[in-house]
Amino acid sequence: MKIISEIDLKGKRVLCRVDFNVPLNEQLEITDDARIRAVLPTLQHILDQSGRLIVASHLGRPKGERVEKFSLVPVAKRLSALLDRPVTMAPDCIGPEVTALTAKMASGDVMLLENLRFHKAEQANDPAFAQSLANLCDVYVNDAFAVSHRANASVEAIVAHVREAGAGFLLQKEIDYFQKAMADPKRPLVAVVGGAKVSSKLTALENMMKHVDKIIVGGAMANTFLKAQGVHVGDSKIEEDLLSAAAHMMSDAADRGIKFYLPVDMVVAEKFDATAVTKLVPVQEIPDGWMALDIGPATSLIYAQALYDAKTIVWNGPMGVFEMDPFSQGTMSMARSIAGAHALTIVGGGDTDAALHQAGETSRVSYVSTGGGAFLTLLEGKELPAVAALRAAADNGKAR
Repeated sequence: MKIISEIDLKGKRVLCRVDFNVPLNEQLEITDDARIRAVLPTLQHILDQSGRLIVASHLGRPKGERVEKFSLVPVAKRLSALLDRPVTMAPDCIGPEVTALTAKMASGDVMLLENLRFHKAEQANDPAFAQSLANLCDVYVNDAFAVSHRANASVEAIVAHVREAGAGFLLQKEIDYFQKAMADPKRPLVAVVGGAKVSSKLTALENMMKHVDKIIVGGAMANTFLKAQGVHVGDSKIEEDLLSAAAHMMSDAADRGIKFYLPVDMVVAEKFDATAVTKLVPVQEIPDGWMALDIGPATSLIYAQALYDAKTIVWNGPMGVFEMDPFSQGTMSMARSIAGAHALTIVGGGDTDAALHQAGETSRVSYVSTGGGAFLTLLEGKELPAVAALRAAADNGKAR
């Protein structure tokens, strides 16, 4: 896969696909510009090399129609401030008017295309739409890891139509950190997996069995594993159809010599509500009509001890309903344990990232991935369609 630093950009029109799917408030003001800041090294490199920078992104879910609340106009303003230069806001992402605007660009100019998802053809991976985007540029750069697991026109189909294609610094960094974590890790390698459903992470768990030394499970998904062991979990959320798969996974872990950790105590409540009455109970004593909504302090201590000698830690998914204060302590404790570990620590997933921010520990982990779905796809052992396209382009010595 070719990297942007290996491409001559001088005077060329460079279309850089990024992920500017930033949160906006009701006044359409950006509330967190982390995704914009994450790609600034790539964008600045293009400008430093005298490229003509054309930036493309999506925002929200407009479902193939022009919806003004999903316009990238607020992003253009913020990007202009961060780059300290004017950013032209294009009226669309394709069409004669956009083509004319890009033709007039000089070296060092910046243009932001309008929301790609205003066109259904984007998510349909339509080759004609991809060709229209490709016609705008001389060089294509993908720096949108967060959407690289999707076969969309602006990250997959476009590569077949451009003269030269490569990866931006953020995409390169994401792939490199994942390789360090899973392909050639320092050991022990510990996977910490949480969240609501086993089903959403079953493939990832099965693949991680080939690589890890320990697996720590939390969140509602732990309930399914506990019930598979014969533990009564009250009204806790479980996936009945995956009990057999959960039992098989724990048996497989034992056969492989992988240590598999489950909660020993839980914070439970009678209802899914921040104002609900709570109890701290051993997992064997979850009352009828009550549901487990967080791991307890004994579990947090055991998990911290399991992480003590880790040299590589990959964390995806919270330990409980951390958005509600009574059920946040398990996730906060996990964030502190991982942040304090003497290990390469990689965190992926939107909820996990949010939990890390809530705990105030973001600066103490090695790397926070910018893409939840893409990160999970890599954990499943699958190649990202957008990365596969770039690799094919590099192998062929051309776009494809």
